[in-house]
Amino acid sequence: MTGAEPEAVSEAAEPRVRVEGAYEVAPDLVVIPDRRVPLVPNVGLVGGKEAVLVVETGMGPENAGEVLRFAREYARGRRLYLTTTHFHPEHAFGAEVFAGEATYLANHAQAEDLKVKGPGYLEMFREFGPLVSRHLDGVELAAPDTLYDQAYDLDLGGRVVRLRPTGRAHSLGDQVVTVPDAGVMFTGDLVEARQFAIFPWFPPHDTDVSGVRWLAVMERLADERPGVVVPGHGEVGGAGLLADVRDYLRLLRDETWARRDSAMGEETIAEEVHALMLARHPEWEGREWIEKGVHCLCSEHSA
Repeated sequence: MTGAEPEAVSEAAEPRVRVEGAYEVAPDLVVIPDRRVPLVPNVGLVGGKEAVLVVETGMGPENAGEVLRFAREYARGRRLYLTTTHFHPEHAFGAEVFAGEATYLANHAQAEDLKVKGPGYLEMFREFGPLVSRHLDGVELAAPDTLYDQAYDLDLGGRVVRLRPTGRAHSLGDQVVTVPDAGVMFTGDLVEARQFAIFPWFPPHDTDVSGVRWLAVMERLADERPGVVVPGHGEVGGAGLLADVRDYLRLLRDETWARRDSAMGEETIAEEVHALMLARHPEWEGREWIEKGVHCLCSEHSA
């Protein structure tokens, strides 16, 4: 999910993955950038001597097919694996295309998210307009081939990739993918570049996002100080991206809760905090997510 709700998706910005923009961020480690197009994720390919791991599918069979074709050519006969950072459509709703071609890995919580909430998200995203809906034609939600609980270390041959669930944050099944020898971290939508944190706060349909737990995750990740951070959306950067999100979530919590402590009404809180955040980060996109973050944190105020 990006900084665009249904009515905000531009008819001029079709959510297509364009593999011709791929570039190397470390030896045998490539990113296909999102080009700041809504509902397009940053896609990664991590290579070892024996295998290649694909991170994210793109939304729907057409995008996933482009990623798979690129991965086949990139792998040059090496075995293929697939993982997704969380279950949202542009990240995981193309996994069925990889069936028989790659082993799909995910944590149990993400698989449960996909099973329980995937069909509802499929219908919701189909309402985003014809350019989005057509990419969801023929989607079949694929179950992962291999599930894990606390940790999974994938040996690609001379390179080990670490898959780690974070627990409840942006979603219940968020997963961080790190490549220790290259100092690279894939965060999914725990981190966006130059964009306000995406809070999928859609009561009563989905209220699993937790601002409090998300902040705790970001404090841990920021302490790891990776050299390269690949966010869910936006430009690849360094550890500063993690600090930016940590600091934003901390400020969002503090300003929301200070007003909640004074018994201010939730709508007034949202208005005041929205204005404050825009003043702090006037260049950031996705401003529609600020108020959703406020409402989420209000719900957690007494938790």
